[in-house]
Amino acid sequence: MLSPFSLADQVRRALAEAGFHVSTGVDAGTPGLEVSEVPEGVLIRWTASDEFQALTGEQPGRAPDDGVRAMVQAAVSGVLEQQGHVIAPAEGEGLLVLPPAVAPSERR
Repeated sequence: MLSPFSLADQVRRALAEAGFHVSTGVDAGTPGLEVSEVPEGVLIRWTASDEFQALTGEQPGRAPDDGVRAMVQAAVSGVLEQQGHVIAPAEGEGLLVLPPAVAPSERR
């Protein structure tokens, strides 16, 4: 079984190789994908730049970046699932990458 640290490294590497801007939990608020270790595995959250938020916030009848957030999460999930990772929704607006030995039915 891999440690959460090595799982986080694998996730960061896979996302960077796919062309995503990846930051660590230390970089909170920096645009891109924030990848941080949590007890359950690896948490991934997306932060848009201020400029992007301003563009998407101007569309009437839409919450800022909702549709784009769903597309980013789908792309991130697809990249990681292709490499064999198990992805679950995280509380809030993120994704959780589970350690290899934890199947979704075993989550608490």
